Amino acid sequence: MAKDVILTDVDDFWLYTSGYCPYCWLVRRALSELGVRIEERDIGADSSHRNELLSATGRMTVPVLRIKQPNGADRWLPESRDIVRYLEARFGDRAGAT
Repeated sequence: MAKDVILTDVDDFWLYTSGYCPYCWLVRRALSELGVRIEERDIGADSSHRNELLSATGRMTVPVLRIKQPNGADRWLPESRDIVRYLEARFGDRAGAT
């Protein structure tokens, strides 16, 4: 497994998940394989996270990756396959970095 890369030099990221979601595990595995750690927000464990997700997307379907853009706006990326593709494109070259 690659070493963890802490995302201190890139945009802010939050992964909205729930403990029972198999698609969330796919995203977690991709993050692990890329050596990337981001904040996870469990919508089942914290109602404020659930409310943030519902307010932004109108749904409580997870996983959803929230990406803070350079201009300060949030981008909400749903769908596990799309999230994994985004993460691989964004951080694939960082796997194994120190």
